[in-house]
Amino acid sequence: MAKFVLAGKTDCPHFAKAELLADALQRSLPNLRAHKISILPDEWKGWLDATCKRNGWKHDKSPLVWRELVDQGGKGMLLGGFSDFLEHCQDYYSVTSDMPTDIMLSVAAENLETKMNLIVEEQHRASLIKPLHIWISSALSPTCHFLIPNLLSAEVFPHPTAISLHLLDLEGGEEGLQGLRMETEDLALPLLHQVSIHTDLEQAFREADVILMLDECWSDERNTENGSEQEKESGRKVKEISDRYREYGQLIDTRAKKEVKVIVSGDSFVNLRCSLLVDNARSIDSNQFVTTATQLENEARAIIAKKLKVKASDITDVIVWGNISGSFCIDLQRAKVFNYDGAIKGPAFFSQSLFKIFYDRKWLETDFQDLVRCQRAAVASKTCQAAAMSAANGILTTLKAWNGTCTPDKIFSLGVLCPGYYNLPDGIVLSVPVTFKDGKWSVLFDVTVGDELKDRLRLSAHELRRKNLHQEIARLL
Repeated sequence: MAKFVLAGKTDCPHFAKAELLADALQRSLPNLRAHKISILPDEWKGWLDATCKRNGWKHDKSPLVWRELVDQGGKGMLLGGFSDFLEHCQDYYSVTSDMPTDIMLSVAAENLETKMNLIVEEQHRASLIKPLHIWISSALSPTCHFLIPNLLSAEVFPHPTAISLHLLDLEGGEEGLQGLRMETEDLALPLLHQVSIHTDLEQAFREADVILMLDECWSDERNTENGSEQEKESGRKVKEISDRYREYGQLIDTRAKKEVKVIVSGDSFVNLRCSLLVDNARSIDSNQFVTTATQLENEARAIIAKKLKVKASDITDVIVWGNISGSFCIDLQRAKVFNYDGAIKGPAFFSQSLFKIFYDRKWLETDFQDLVRCQRAAVASKTCQAAAMSAANGILTTLKAWNGTCTPDKIFSLGVLCPGYYNLPDGIVLSVPVTFKDGKWSVLFDVTVGDELKDRLRLSAHELRRKNLHQEIARLL
């Protein structure tokens, strides 16, 4: 079976004549198919040049006609313009056209009017859809592959009827992003409206409602050792972060919606990266920028669960204080344990304070803290990549809470700007306990902050102020 493809300007009389000739051909030959492509006049030249370049053809006027051998496949065979198509139809099928000029002009005008009406209709339909715009930076990171299938769901975003997903990656190639887009579209998720890919910052964060920062271009700051070489390397990394995130912050400030929710995730410099965004997006409330410490919470819960022989989900209200990717502290003063097989038992909703059933306080203050610090590295050494699955889960957990799908009494650890909280310096992003209510977070002050914890928080603050100082020096260089 053969198929003819006719493309032309909507206002072209010869295209109109070619269309009617193709219709007559189809009526005479039931097994023949004709496909018509109508292009607006101001878009015709660009479309024609791109089509001819792709197929290796030479043609410079409307219409453009080619033949495709559907059964055999392969590249289409160029016939040429209207005269070539007419000659082909006469020679092979004994079908011709004797359309008068006035009818040609009338059909061409009707084609243009129909095309414009279709465009207006499509624009109206598009205006009725108000999608939620989600941007993901470093979209080719392993975390993103675990994140996307669960991100576009009513469980995470209970109110939107459509989501536009924007995949940004400045380091990876367009081919990789194209593959990720195709794979995402193949999921056929009900909320997915469209997927766009970006390899530069030309459109970055435009109309963003949610931004997820997955950038992991720098090694873990917890592994930075003493010494002049390490100091130089740290300074270079801080300068890279400073340049990148200063630009990110400025773009978010001018392009994103003012109610945008920004989550910074990863293993390195997360607090610093968040503070850089806050500093450079001055027109957006600083409360809209957070870093997630849920991954650390879950790693701590898994370690304790093994000791107590319960499920990790049976441990709740673990608090992470300080610099999430640096000097942090795991605080268990509010931690509860469910379904513990001890002297006291109760129904599924019954819980006990962790400190009442776990007596080895020395282990909790020493070995346990070290195990949490090493847990992610241990996973990475086994899988030969970052702990992407748990990172994605941490982001999803935070988003669900931020979007109002958790109880107000549930405690989360969140890296936020701390304006004087717990007598900490202003302008520092630190992880503190928070609760969520009605789509907003608030710091939990009903916790005990002893002298030892205060010392650790001061250490984290000093560490981050030192990073900020490096960033300021790098900015001036």
